[in-house]
Amino acid sequence: MLRRRFVPQMWDDMDRLQREMNRVFESFDRSYTPAAGFPAMNVWMNEDGAVVTAELPGVQVKDLEINVVGETLTVSGERKPADLPKDAVYHRQERGQGKFTRTVDLPFAVDSGKVQATLEKGILRILLPRAEQDKPRKIVIKAV
Repeated sequence: MLRRRFVPQMWDDMDRLQREMNRVFESFDRSYTPAAGFPAMNVWMNEDGAVVTAELPGVQVKDLEINVVGETLTVSGERKPADLPKDAVYHRQERGQGKFTRTVDLPFAVDSGKVQATLEKGILRILLPRAEQDKPRKIVIKAV
């Protein structure tokens, strides 16, 4: 007798749970994709090279390092913690701190001697010129 009452109730509970889970997952914005890491970066390129921008609020130039080897760019550094009074206690802390490294593989070799980088208003901008031997060349066709 107990078994007959329990089994239908169990299936009703399972159906309710399934409906709730469907409702939760349908509410997610499927267009949102989380960033791969810190710092957030954009990369765009043309035949002459690439430009990389990275958001680095609160990071000082002295705490950054940029390396280019062949087709690989590495940006590393450290965002130091804010100076707080001794008796201060965080109510909310959302901004990360500590060391970071991001590596970007490019589809061409970079002329590392001509790389330029600037940090202005928390935005790092890196100009990565394409190596001359890697640039596309127009081939002249001779008529015979």
